[in-house]
Amino acid sequence: MGSYEVVRMTTIAADAARIHALVDDFHHWQQWSPWEDVDPAMQRTYTGPDSGVGAHYEWSGNRKAGRGSMEIVASTPEAIDVALVFQKPFSATNDVRFSFAPDSAGGTTVEWRMRGEQSGVWGVLGKLINMDKLVGKDFEKGLARLRSAAEA
Repeated sequence: MGSYEVVRMTTIAADAARIHALVDDFHHWQQWSPWEDVDPAMQRTYTGPDSGVGAHYEWSGNRKAGRGSMEIVASTPEAIDVALVFQKPFSATNDVRFSFAPDSAGGTTVEWRMRGEQSGVWGVLGKLINMDKLVGKDFEKGLARLRSAAEA
C-alpha cells in the first residue's frame, strides 16, 4: 500500500469569490473540468444543495469517463474539500482540496490537490505508474480551463 499526492497551481486574474463559485457548484464543472468532455453522452446526477457542503455529483460514462461520485465536505472562502470516489474503471477514494489565496498582482492563486492510497492491485501497479504523471496533465488542463472560465 502506498500513498500519493498530486498538486498543481496556477494564478488567475479574477477575484477568489468568482473562482470559488465555479468550483463550489458542480453544475459549473462542465465549463472547466478536464474530464467533462471525455464522453459527450455521460450521465450526470446532482443531489443535495446546488453548492457548498452537501452538494453531491455522480457521473457514469464510457470506459474512459468511468463511474463515480463527488461530495463537497467543507467549503470556506479559502478552500473547498471534496470527497472523490471512483467506482469504474477502478475503485478508489481520494481527498481533493481546492485552495484560493490572493496574489500580489490582484488575482488569485489556485491550488488543486488530490491525496489517496493505492492498495490491492493498484498498490502494486502504483510502483510502476506514477499518479502525478498519470493525472497531473489533467489538473493542468483543468486549471487552464478554470482560468478561462473565471477570466471571461
